[in-house]
Amino acid sequence: MDILTLPALLHRHAEKYGDTRVAIREKEFGIWQSVTWRSYYENVRDFALGLHILGFKPGDKLSYAGDNRPEGLYSELAVQSLGGAIVGIYPDSHLDQVEYIINHSDSIFLVAGDQEQADKVLDIKEKCPLVQKVIVDDPKGMRRYDDPILLYFKDVQKQGRELNEKEPHLFEEMWRRVTPDDIGMINYTSGTTGLPKGSMITQKNMYSVAKAQDDVDAAEDSFEYISFLPFPWIGEQEFGVYWSLYKAFTVNFPEKVETVQENIREIGPHIMLAPPRIWERMCSDIQVKIQDAVWIKRLIYNIFQPVGYRMADFNLKKKQPPMGWRLLNWLGYIFLFRALKNYLGLSSLRHVYTGGAPLGPEIFNMFQALGVNIKQAYGMTEQTAASIIHRTDDIRLDTVGKPLPGVEFKVSDSGELLSKGDTIFKGYYKDPEATAEALRDGWFHSGDAALIEDDGHIIIIDRMSDVMKLIDGSKFSPQLIENKLRFSPYILDAVVIGQERP
Repeated sequence: MDILTLPALLHRHAEKYGDTRVAIREKEFGIWQSVTWRSYYENVRDFALGLHILGFKPGDKLSYAGDNRPEGLYSELAVQSLGGAIVGIYPDSHLDQVEYIINHSDSIFLVAGDQEQADKVLDIKEKCPLVQKVIVDDPKGMRRYDDPILLYFKDVQKQGRELNEKEPHLFEEMWRRVTPDDIGMINYTSGTTGLPKGSMITQKNMYSVAKAQDDVDAAEDSFEYISFLPFPWIGEQEFGVYWSLYKAFTVNFPEKVETVQENIREIGPHIMLAPPRIWERMCSDIQVKIQDAVWIKRLIYNIFQPVGYRMADFNLKKKQPPMGWRLLNWLGYIFLFRALKNYLGLSSLRHVYTGGAPLGPEIFNMFQALGVNIKQAYGMTEQTAASIIHRTDDIRLDTVGKPLPGVEFKVSDSGELLSKGDTIFKGYYKDPEATAEALRDGWFHSGDAALIEDDGHIIIIDRMSDVMKLIDGSKFSPQLIENKLRFSPYILDAVVIGQERP
């Protein structure tokens, strides 16, 4: 497999599409602003050369703290074009978290999305001795700031443009030196078992996961994707950065968090990734809309919604529905399902996923009834995001799907899920002991207890640390049993006990 780096993919699309196709859209002040592939490349080039002037070298790190905006992509691709690594910081991170990530990653620059993020770094700059410059994207409210550590994104790009005019081949010479084994990102875990660990993700990891994802669910360059999940989350990286660069589809940035649903309706994405809370919110929106509707619309909903559920049941059980049910479902689409999907902005969806946590069966079934074929995606930062997903025609509620091509899985004697392949990370930054523990005998140890079914489906049982033992030594997962019980329409919730009991 010929592996291309992300900067090489960007250059290829800029050469192929130029100004004929939109790469990025951002909604500002109520208007969608478009960026072509050529402009995308030029923005990355200018910022990269500006960083080069400031002293950024191969192997250096730059932290990005801000909302999802084109400048986040420019920062990431610019840093990688210079042979460095991007470090994501969640916008809602506390000062101690920001300080830890900046210092542990050895970041020498930080891009702050706005005044709020800049203020955080200015408050702790004395504790972050390696940081040379804080580069602010949106300077609104910062007119009176005069700290010499501050620079502005547009000014750095201006310096880069001037250098490009003098040395027009310099940028290409730089990104062509980047290799598939170079670390392009250090992604910090949540730190639920201690301090966050920085997973080193290589260009090979990024390309491999994008290719594997596309081998299962092929995308087209005409597809639209809305990026609203945080950039530091590896799932958003896979979809909004790696996959979009692999297949050259358009990435759209909503105006603000509060307008995400409205912007989804405007764009009508073909690919969507969302955690359960987003799907739950959409279900609530449907219920509110139906309750506020006139009586005839409520009647139509009450007639055809059960039809959708029955058709979803046929599909999940891989049974051919009788002609009568197909006719009723067609009528349901005409009178109900089409309107609801349009209302939610889901009419154009081709590939739709949930990730980050299990999706409740009632939410899952409701979307299946509407004809929105949600698939579960399972993955970890160390696996460069999704490593297991449902196939479109093979969805089971009790599993997370089957492995992506090129990723091998097995279950150890202790019941732990192990994996290996080109998507597995290089290790933890500055933590050889944790790296050796996670990558034993050529396999990544996930810490998840799992089962692999004969048909290849994988069931995630629980975290190994949460698996309980009966008094006779038998192991069981309280979470798995609880989830099974919750599938019953007669059980609202369940709690399982039994540690060291008969």
